[in-house]
Amino acid sequence: MLIRYKKAFEKIAMGLLSFMPNEKDLKKLQHTMKQYETEDNWQLFLWKEEDIVGLIGVFKTDSTLEIQHISVNPSHRHEGIGKSMVRQLKDMHSEYEVKPNSDTASFFEKCDGDEDDVKDGEC
Repeated sequence: MLIRYKKAFEKIAMGLLSFMPNEKDLKKLQHTMKQYETEDNWQLFLWKEEDIVGLIGVFKTDSTLEIQHISVNPSHRHEGIGKSMVRQLKDMHSEYEVKPNSDTASFFEKCDGDEDDVKDGEC
């Protein structure tokens, strides 16, 4: 289930964000976390099962949620978590168009297809 980010989850969120190719540098990672914590139009959600195993971060405008970050713990990949995060984000914010940015587009395209299109469990 998707939950809103809270400061108490900062370390796990930073760990998950660090799997994103553009977030490897510590200063960049810290800057990204600060955006999610301080700017209202940057929203971070965590995927919680027994533990927190994924995150999805969006930039919110009047009509869109642009996915900036999407990451799943490597030991939980290929279980459909990415697809579930995208789907639940769309359900939670049905008044917005959910779309990827250039960094998340290829993942989003895999996850946004029909169930039958994503048989290999990439998402």
